[in-house]
Amino acid sequence: MGRKSMMMDQTRLRMEKMEAERTERRLRMKQARSDRANEEAANVARGNPGDVDFIGLVREWREEHAGLAMPHNNGSSIANGGFGEDKICVCVRKRPLNDKERRKKEHDAVTCLHPTATVHSAKLRVDGISKYLDHNSFRFDHAFDEESTTEDVYQCTAKPLVKYVCGGKGVKATVFCYGQTGSGKTHTMSGIQQMVADDIFNTLSDNVYDGGNGCSLDNTTCSIAIFEIYGGRIQDLLNNRNRLKVLEDGKGEVVVSGLEEFSANDPNEFLALVEKGHNNRTTHATEANDVSSRSHAICQILFRDVVTRKLKGKLSLVDLAGSERGTDTKSHNRQRRTESSEINTSLLALKECIRAIDGKSQHVPYRQSKLTLILKDCFVSKLARTAMIATLSPGSFSTDHTVNTLRYADRIKENVVRRVFKCQSLRVVLFFIYAPPPSHCPFPFLIKVGDAFGKESNAKRSPMRPIQTKKSPVQSQPTEKPAFKPAEVRDDYDELDAIFDDDTDEKVKVIEELSEFDQTVKTLLDEEEHLLTLHMSVIHENAELLTEESKLLQSVQGDDYDIDEYATSLGLILERKTNLVLSLKEKLGSFQEQLNKEEELSRRMNQA
Repeated sequence: MGRKSMMMDQTRLRMEKMEAERTERRLRMKQARSDRANEEAANVARGNPGDVDFIGLVREWREEHAGLAMPHNNGSSIANGGFGEDKICVCVRKRPLNDKERRKKEHDAVTCLHPTATVHSAKLRVDGISKYLDHNSFRFDHAFDEESTTEDVYQCTAKPLVKYVCGGKGVKATVFCYGQTGSGKTHTMSGIQQMVADDIFNTLSDNVYDGGNGCSLDNTTCSIAIFEIYGGRIQDLLNNRNRLKVLEDGKGEVVVSGLEEFSANDPNEFLALVEKGHNNRTTHATEANDVSSRSHAICQILFRDVVTRKLKGKLSLVDLAGSERGTDTKSHNRQRRTESSEINTSLLALKECIRAIDGKSQHVPYRQSKLTLILKDCFVSKLARTAMIATLSPGSFSTDHTVNTLRYADRIKENVVRRVFKCQSLRVVLFFIYAPPPSHCPFPFLIKVGDAFGKESNAKRSPMRPIQTKKSPVQSQPTEKPAFKPAEVRDDYDELDAIFDDDTDEKVKVIEELSEFDQTVKTLLDEEEHLLTLHMSVIHENAELLTEESKLLQSVQGDDYDIDEYATSLGLILERKTNLVLSLKEKLGSFQEQLNKEEELSRRMNQA
């Protein structure tokens, strides 16, 4: 009886202990749920909704690396364009989360700690429950976070170039805005244009009293030309969207035939012209943005001598069309698909040209697109200076786009890099590595950082794998000589690296299909241009033939006329009309073949 009582007491004690542990566990879970709800409410109040766990991981990473941010240095030599010894300055700017992203419960997944920009991609482990972050970091000349203003960006990029081009030495400078559609390119460029307007005329006024050889209000006129490149066509945005031609004269100078320049005598006139051009720009709705700029808008500011009209300096402000991945265009119609392919091809050509000038290459492949051809003088001139501003969307649903944008901007300078991250569970330890600088760089680079596997995290890849970098390739009156050569088939598809581990047969097949699609789109654009040109000429010739027919009918109204001559002349007119119709019909058939081919390739790619 005593043993049984003792066993019952032990059982009761164990049950009481289990009950106490259960109660304690429930209290902890209740407190955890309360803390999570409070943290979620606090995140929403801070304008950063989304997954609480991922937000917490991002916050921990930022707290750990907050001390790595450095101040911006924009005090470089103005005589060299403000970029020190480099010909190009590359910076990134992150915008805040917008209302659309907050409604979709996206969280802030990008961190800019000058000079690095880091993308925190949310991932789940194979168990489908454990959460972790994949960090991809890149280093640039400048990195601006969401707290930075457009004026901060301007001070480090465009402002030095304004003084540079106003030096009166005939130099050229270019500012590009690049990024995913909806990332804030046009917002950034609009702010820069407003500041450029004030700075230009302040600089011209100051130079009056300097007594130097620079541009001043006394000896220089300032004029503006704004045009866009849309679907391979060039249109003057300040002159009723008139179609323009790119021609090359006997000296190799590229001329945009028909482009009109409008003089600006003060900042107000300057901004009025800019606003007019902006309102005429082509925009369409896309997957990522309801009002997306679908053309490259180029604002050229030219400084000419008052007497000789000789060019004393040129500043080009280029707001590039929004980039899209191929996978985001599958639901587009043919027009949007053609636009996207043309945009991506021209952006690839632009990257190669900028890499060539920064790497002191003897050959600049500016003929690969109309965009780079028009900006030829900004690439081939030894005194050319370039600023590239890459804009970033911070939303967690856009991390793939953001990584591609950073890769594009990073490859422009072709730094020799290694990414070294040592991952321990959910904590990430950051290492900075110094390496010998490239021959064209006057100072050591702080090597960019990434994850332990070279690219996106993948357990199959070896740790501390160096990134393979590509070498860039080692090039009167305008005449009716075509200056544009179609670009070669694109051979690097960065977005595929995130899908395929290695050069598998499947990846090679996808690349071949994408290359074929790009080539088809190029041919389609050429056929469209030829068809439109031929159609216009047919209309003009038909108008002339109609005039001849009217004269022929008038000649037979009287009593004295030669009916044989009338019949012969009418036969010749009808024969010319028939030839015109047949030639136009033949060209239309060729164009329709390309349309069907593009449609079939697009359907196959979507099925794949």
